[in-house]
Amino acid sequence: MSVNQNVFIHETDRSAMEALKAIPGFSQVTRAFMNSWNEKIMHIENMAANIRISEEQLPHIHAMLEPICKKLDIEVPDLFLKLDVIPNAYTYGDTKPFIVITSGLLNTIPEDLLPVVLAHECGHIACHHVLYRTMGRWILSGTVTMIPLSIVAIYPVMAAFHRWMRCSELSADRAAALCTSGEQVIEMCMRFAGFDRNIPYAMNTEAFMAQAEEYRKMIAENKMNKTMEFMRFSNSTHPINAVRACECRDWMDSEDYKKAKRYFEAVENNGTEYELPVSWTEKSFVSRSADETEKQLKDLGFRNIVRTPVSERGLFVKEGDVLSVSAADEKWISCNTPIAIRYYQPETVQKEVSQSEDIALKHSGFWFSGKKAEEAEKEFRELGFTDIVLEPVADITDEESRNTGRVITVQIGGSQVFRRNDLFPKDAEIRIVYHALAKGGE
Repeated sequence: MSVNQNVFIHETDRSAMEALKAIPGFSQVTRAFMNSWNEKIMHIENMAANIRISEEQLPHIHAMLEPICKKLDIEVPDLFLKLDVIPNAYTYGDTKPFIVITSGLLNTIPEDLLPVVLAHECGHIACHHVLYRTMGRWILSGTVTMIPLSIVAIYPVMAAFHRWMRCSELSADRAAALCTSGEQVIEMCMRFAGFDRNIPYAMNTEAFMAQAEEYRKMIAENKMNKTMEFMRFSNSTHPINAVRACECRDWMDSEDYKKAKRYFEAVENNGTEYELPVSWTEKSFVSRSADETEKQLKDLGFRNIVRTPVSERGLFVKEGDVLSVSAADEKWISCNTPIAIRYYQPETVQKEVSQSEDIALKHSGFWFSGKKAEEAEKEFRELGFTDIVLEPVADITDEESRNTGRVITVQIGGSQVFRRNDLFPKDAEIRIVYHALAKGGE
């Protein structure tokens, strides 16, 4: 089961990204960036100038990555060490993200906090921040001459990028808290605030948190203070350490944090019942295809998707387009809660489907590839097919492999080629071929 990153994405992260995308000129900025930026060059530069941390080079640091990536359900990224006295870590890329840590970071924080920093950067990858953060750094570095907009038009985009990048850090902190602990995230904030590893004095976390609360209260109680805070930090790409610490502590004390912890426990133990956040509104999927919408909801972990065809439509609505997706009033719901997708289907098509003795398929053959075999079997049984055969292929030697139990191909009547809405008799043989653990791997 894929990890649903909405479990730990900060509310302001999501809203700030929506605001950024809504700004006039954002699409032109995106096109200019994609035309000028080359991910491969960045990898070449790191391979040439920095040290790649691996199983052979600083293996104890590289070993910290794997359990974090496994928990967040991402591929293990390349990790580089850069000579720089400034303590820092960052993630770049798109299709193949990579992480860079500086020598100054290793000299600033104790080694037991390195997993917190790595989990924070992996959190950016899991939240799909990396491309936009790379784009944000490109824009905010002063590459304005390459963007086909005036400085007046580009300024709102730059301001919105600054805000979103600060908000995205809070989501990455939450990922780090889930992979390590919230207390260690707060300690990391203290270290970056001034308590480096070489100071021979005991840290007082509660005193730092009291300082952070005092700061937050000072800003909230006075409009002038709020204005001065904005003027001082509006062009920052990271939140203030005190704010990050408070946000992390608040989340740790919330019910959302408890539910997120239970969700990850369910994922790690292959649980069948867990709660998920409702991260969409009723109109979020409008004009997308019903197939695409159902797949996205299932990828998020929701299991009970109900599709309802509707013959009434608005302008520019094509057959199969989503009209609405029901969103529960609750902030979190069970993964088994029914979610209704209303989509447009002409009345003539509905009559043809309902009058036919054959069964119309919900998905194409390609759609099933990589899905759990039991999920595929359940779908065909719910449609009304009666002859379903599960055929394991013992080709998995690693008992930890995530491919175990996942579909290789689905055959209907001996054919692997079929499309959505194709009709088959209910007694057609459905053969689901899937990956299974080889005897030698048991």
